[in-house]
Amino acid sequence: MPSQLPFTALLNCLLHGPVSALLTQLDLPPKHPLTPIPDYVAMQVLVFLLLVIFFAAVRARLSVEKPGGLQHVMESIHGFIDQQSREMIGHGNKPFVSYLITLGLFILCCNVLGLFPFLDTPTGNPRVPLGCAVITWFYYHFQGIRAKGFGYIKNFLGPMWWLAWLLFPIEVVSHLARMVSLTIRLYANMFVGDMVTLVFFSMVPVVVPAGFMGFHLFVAFIQTYIFILLAMVYLGEAVSHEH
Repeated sequence: MPSQLPFTALLNCLLHGPVSALLTQLDLPPKHPLTPIPDYVAMQVLVFLLLVIFFAAVRARLSVEKPGGLQHVMESIHGFIDQQSREMIGHGNKPFVSYLITLGLFILCCNVLGLFPFLDTPTGNPRVPLGCAVITWFYYHFQGIRAKGFGYIKNFLGPMWWLAWLLFPIEVVSHLARMVSLTIRLYANMFVGDMVTLVFFSMVPVVVPAGFMGFHLFVAFIQTYIFILLAMVYLGEAVSHEH
């Protein structure tokens, strides 16, 4: 039986039966039926639950006259994402703000989770950044088709019709490469950050690793910002009517 984090062990204790049955029905039988949920999945579940609690707490304490601390935090996050997306996407950014906020908070929480005892950084596993990248990829293409209909294909053909036969395959490969780029950038930075912090914790006193934990926190915010910024750029290209 593989080693598990405490929260993973709890989920497997409660859900190993239905999860194993579901995976078997999908022709993906787990190697260990009693522990079908890996750590990186359990950590995502934990982040999801924490975000649900956070959003519920903000919703329950909404007030025009006496806004609380959580409301101020959420308003600051919303204002920042709204301003950034307006610069990248334009005045039609409003429908995308909620997705960008949710994605950003999810990635940020995943990035910093490993700084806490008995928890791990799920974005240090390539499957998690890949999932975020794939969802974002489909999301901005969906929004592009929604905004332009069949005319969205012009984004792949270039400005000169007689070069369309050459530019189309190049654009397709370029868009597919965006998923790879988003995945590798986020995964590599968070994986290395985790490894460096772990190595120094095992070799030197607490003060030095604490400095690396601060650096890990800085990288977590920077990588979240870069991921969301690129998502805004891709959305802006998809829904822009300037092509």
